[in-house]
Formats: sequence, structure tokens, C-alpha cells
Amino acid sequence: MPFDICKVIILKNENKNIAVIALSGGLDSCVTAAIANLDYKPAFAHFNYGQRTEKRELKAFIDLADFYNVEERLIIDITHLTKIGGSSLTDKNIEVSKADLSNKDIPTSYVPFRNANMLSACVSWAEVLGAKAIFIGAVFEDSSGYPDCRPEFFKAFGEMANLGTKPETEIKIVTPVITLSKAEIIKKGIELNAPLHLTWSCYKNEEEACGVCDSCALRLRGFQQAGIDDPITYANKPNYI
Repeated sequence: MPFDICKVIILKNENKNIAVIALSGGLDSCVTAAIANLDYKPAFAHFNYGQRTEKRELKAFIDLADFYNVEERLIIDITHLTKIGGSSLTDKNIEVSKADLSNKDIPTSYVPFRNANMLSACVSWAEVLGAKAIFIGAVFEDSSGYPDCRPEFFKAFGEMANLGTKPETEIKIVTPVITLSKAEIIKKGIELNAPLHLTWSCYKNEEEACGVCDSCALRLRGFQQAGIDDPITYANKPNYI
């Protein structure tokens, strides 16, 4: 009887639809992957685009893919974003700004139209895999206000993707954490036993998180608001609440 139960569980997992998960290795994409894993068989896509912490983000991606036992993995180079520049993440002549959580302007860390570049590759792969969804951990309300993180952007991109693929292809763009605050995302991750200790969010450092860039500040504030200790190490750990 235990063998039969085990067999049923395996068959159930195999019968799940495939979803492509755009996984940076950060907090938001990790929790997004945990959500997608509930109802889909995940395929993880990661992007190297010449970002300052490219090696560390790639390690986080591999660690997360191993944690979830993901078979389908694709690492995609979109290094033309480095050649285009215009961002402190891809151009070392532009300094990564220190966090200002009250700032309403688009920060230097914005990579022009990055999400569209990533989603385009995800759509191509999803069509080949026969995937039914693409998950991306974009956040708008508690983010730095990147224009390609707006809900209406993803709605429009989903419509375009279905117009530009084969008639039998039906892919939905899913952004499950887009309206959540960082604290809410962290609590959801804890609820789903997501391996938050394996994630990396820092824009500047690869050995020890800086604690003062936009991404570190948003992450730390989220943990502080949630009343949970961040499991990764920081060179500086300011109080952001």
C-alpha cells in the first residue's frame, strides 16, 4: 500500500503542467518559485547580463534549482544589456546609489527594459517546452518603482506573447507577488518553507551583502517589518524601520 501511494504521488507530479520560472536567485523570485511549485512542474530560467553580482546570483540560482530538484534548467546570456549600458548594475562607471527608501525617482539600478528582454526568452523556451505559464517575481508597490514592474506592463506583454506564438500555444504571465510588500513576501516564503537562506539580493557585493544599496535596504526593511532575522550576512546592517 505505501508503494502504491508513492506511485500515485509521483504520477500526480508528472501530470502537472510546466511553468517557466524566471529565477534571478533573489528573495522575490525564490518565493515566486515556491508558489509556482505548488501547482506546476517548474522549469528554471536564469539570466546573465553582465550584472555586478553575476557569479553570486548564478550560485543562488543553482542552489535553488537543486533545492527544488528542478530538471529543466536554462542559463541565458543577454549580455547585450551590458553593451547598451545605462544602469549602475551593468556599467561600472555608474556608481550604485546608496538606498533612499523615500526616493520617488527611478534609481540608477534600473536596467532599461530588462524584464521585456527576459520575458521574450522565457516565452521562446515556454513554447518549446509546451509550458502553460511563465512566473516572474516582479514587485511594484514595495520596489524601487521600475517601469517594467508595473502590472499593466505584464498584462500587455502576455497579450503580445500569445499573438506572437503558434495558435495552439497558450501562455499566461503570472506575477504572484507583484502587489505584496517585502514583509508580506517574506512571510509567504516562510509559510511555504522557501529556502530564503539560499537567496542573494545585493547589487554591489558577492561575498557579503553590502546592506546599503536599494535592494539590500528593501530586503532588510522587509525582514525587520516582519520581525524575522535575515539569514544572510551583511557588511552593514542598518535599521530601516
